[in-house]
Amino acid sequence: MKPTSLRVLMNGLTSSFVPDIAVDTVVTDSRQVIPGCVFVAIVGENFDGNDYAQQALKNGAAAAVVSRGEGEGMILVEDTKDALCAMAGNYRDQFHPLVVGVTGSVGKTTTKEMVAAIFNSFDKNTLKNFENRNNEIGLPETVFRMDDDTRLAILEMGMSSLGEISRLSRCGKPHAAIITYIGVSHIEMLGSRENILRAKLEITDGMDRDGFLVINGDDPYLTGAIDTIPVPVVTFGVEDGDYDVAAREISCKGFPSEFTISDKKYGEFKAVIPCSGINNVQDALAAYALATRLGFDPARCAAALSDYEPAGMRQRFRKVRDITVIEDCYNAAPESMEAALRILSDLSCERLRIAVLGDMLELGAVSEEAHRRTGVLAGELGIDAVLCYGEMSKLTAEAAEEAGCPRVRHFNDKEELARYLLSISGAGDTVLFKGSRGMALEDIIRIFSREEN
Repeated sequence: MKPTSLRVLMNGLTSSFVPDIAVDTVVTDSRQVIPGCVFVAIVGENFDGNDYAQQALKNGAAAAVVSRGEGEGMILVEDTKDALCAMAGNYRDQFHPLVVGVTGSVGKTTTKEMVAAIFNSFDKNTLKNFENRNNEIGLPETVFRMDDDTRLAILEMGMSSLGEISRLSRCGKPHAAIITYIGVSHIEMLGSRENILRAKLEITDGMDRDGFLVINGDDPYLTGAIDTIPVPVVTFGVEDGDYDVAAREISCKGFPSEFTISDKKYGEFKAVIPCSGINNVQDALAAYALATRLGFDPARCAAALSDYEPAGMRQRFRKVRDITVIEDCYNAAPESMEAALRILSDLSCERLRIAVLGDMLELGAVSEEAHRRTGVLAGELGIDAVLCYGEMSKLTAEAAEEAGCPRVRHFNDKEELARYLLSISGAGDTVLFKGSRGMALEDIIRIFSREEN
């Protein structure tokens, strides 16, 4: 973070006295306080940062931004999360990089990393969120890493409620943005896909009016909203349709995936991405469409997609002895679960295709149907073994068995599941691990890998 006046950071946020001092660190964790920093007291479900404000000041913080309390060094605001986003927005105003935003129900982290692969081919100093630090704390942290050398920045924006992406967009102020897909992730909180659409479209709230939005032309929710979008729209897609950017001659049943980018504006280009699945082809099209419409050379953009590196536990392929393991358990929604199972089905495999599946969380009223549909799909795709972990995944196991999967088991214990997996797997198998982040399926991967080596 570039040293910045605290008054600049707090501009328009408080009626409290703000000292005119330079700060170069903003923290939200009292354990990370260093002399001269600003501590922002975030209020969470299980903690209240206001309780630690006095200690932060004693430990050397120059100021504490709080929503309750008073005293020397305290700066009172109405909501500290909102204040953190606004502080980062005030900080961002000092710089003039080319900033883009990425959101969507699924694929946003992959798309962000694909945009990064393209941008890095033009400027190695590209700024992006660490992993999927995309919320009202993680995105400001990313913005505070801007400096005078930042020329390109990619900001992934997540949400759990209406209004959140609006705050993130007004913080990052993107010149252009991507919406990957409108699915059912977070439907438990938002109630309907129409509300999820509204929430994702908030990404235009902080955007330049001369900017543009890249949307998935295969998504009827997004295409149905085009007339309401306040900026020009660029479409991409893989189905039969009239897109600005499309994929043709797709070969994504192996590894890597290959396809031809058909661009109305610039022509055709061969592309290769080091991952499998039609969903990843869509993400690559989104990244290409964004970069080329910003003026980057289309041939270089298409070629740079091959430099994409999957983020942690997102479709990482590796070998455990002679077993192919697909680590794709950072998160899960019905759409990404279906995509992962189709990838498992399509990949060449000498022996068994095994799916280790965990619960998909935050689905609310659609959870039962979604978990049953996953089991049915596993049967339809001919998956040889379905091993499930989690309360809702009992429904997946039941449906998979009814759909004719030859070997189906549900487990309440990760160690037991790993042991069973070891007993049935062998050289030439392919094993997929897929579930929501809260299920921590990597625990099973560690046990399985440890025992195999």
